Amino acid sequence: MRTRFAPSPTGFLHLGGARTALFSWLYARKHQGEFILRIEDTDVERSSQEAVDAIIDGMNWLGLDYDEGPVFQMQRMARYQEVIQQLLSEAKIYKCYCSKERLEKLREMQMANKEKPRYDGRCRNLVEEAEGEPFVLRFKTPLQGSVIFDDLVKGPIEVNNAELDDLIIQRTDGTPTYNFTVVVDDLDMNITTVIRGDDHINNTPRQINILLALGVIPPQYAHVPMILGQDGKRLSKRHGAMSVTQYREDGYLPEAMLNYLVRLGWSHGDQEIFSKEEMISLFDLQDVNRAPAAFNTEKLQWLNQHYLKTESPDYIAGLLAKHLQMIKVDIANGPELILVVNALRERSKTLVEMAEKAACFYQDKVVYDVKAADKFLNEDILPVFEFLHVQLQNIIDWNEDSIGAVFKLSLETFNLKMPKLAQPLRVALVGSTQSPGISTTLHLLGKDKALHNISQALDYLKVL
Repeated sequence: MRTRFAPSPTGFLHLGGARTALFSWLYARKHQGEFILRIEDTDVERSSQEAVDAIIDGMNWLGLDYDEGPVFQMQRMARYQEVIQQLLSEAKIYKCYCSKERLEKLREMQMANKEKPRYDGRCRNLVEEAEGEPFVLRFKTPLQGSVIFDDLVKGPIEVNNAELDDLIIQRTDGTPTYNFTVVVDDLDMNITTVIRGDDHINNTPRQINILLALGVIPPQYAHVPMILGQDGKRLSKRHGAMSVTQYREDGYLPEAMLNYLVRLGWSHGDQEIFSKEEMISLFDLQDVNRAPAAFNTEKLQWLNQHYLKTESPDYIAGLLAKHLQMIKVDIANGPELILVVNALRERSKTLVEMAEKAACFYQDKVVYDVKAADKFLNEDILPVFEFLHVQLQNIIDWNEDSIGAVFKLSLETFNLKMPKLAQPLRVALVGSTQSPGISTTLHLLGKDKALHNISQALDYLKVL
């Protein structure tokens, strides 16, 4: 079993490409086969090293390791010419001298007659060559019969050869075209199963005909439906069609992204959560839905929150440290990061959100949310804070139990309910009404920083 992922380096690795790579990787791993990465970089003007790096970076983040590659098509030009010469010698391709103007007029006439635009084969049986004239090379598509293949997702497909024209396999500048290079690559790399988006399904009969002309058995094909937005339209940037590595920057875990991608069009009963090992053992192309899958941000966030809550705290802490670094938070002066993870993991959907909530535990000075301060920091709370400040100073063993005992005493002394104390104190400690439990927040801040922040709040209250 040998599968491949063959992106064009003209942009980032998007969700559709990442899912194709994942399905190809899973299928190879399930069958103890090999997974190959091929970079189809023949579009020289639009291809870039930056895009190559982004594709490889995205695959590495997702953990989609490849057994061979990356193989670059531009490094295989000599091989393509070798096959072209073979087909020329066997009269299976021919030189076409038709000008762009003639082909455009032919197309206009066919459209006017409500015919399918296609090349009319004018140069197919030329006896003499037009010396010095520019030409393309066209493949001699069989005039009779049909191409029949059993798609592993869509089932049996038959296309009459009469519907196919003689496609160009080499341009006038000598560069080979996509449908030809793909065939040679799949042949040379011994690809047994081609998994790709169903936008390629029209290419498959053409590619099979070329493979048959080369005397080889075509691989199996599996055409995966497109990914749509929730509005039923093709996925675009406004739906979230961005680089998979952007999801990393936005605080998603690779485990969540893999789990989400595998469920975009594939299912195993009602199961929603899959480890990578389960994906490998359970994945089958026959279980891929024939209908398009819809992208859903809320579902991705739900999965991400699941993994934030269940993955190793050490692992999450390592990722959180990077996100805190991005927002220039120095974690050297504050609580142990793993303690912050344990306090925030139940209430965070992404690492970005967790980092924003964690920043308060490492800041030197509290910056108050204006609305929260106006609502909760008023003269009524001043005597409570003064009493609380003294009591907290007297704690010798700073832990949640001893902090909780001080709260109890404060509430009894001022005849308050916990919310009347907790929300103003949150604003005093972290600047907003969002934090873990108030005892946990104080514990994470540490005695010195907690007392410092309450002193800052007292100064603020005394000048109101």
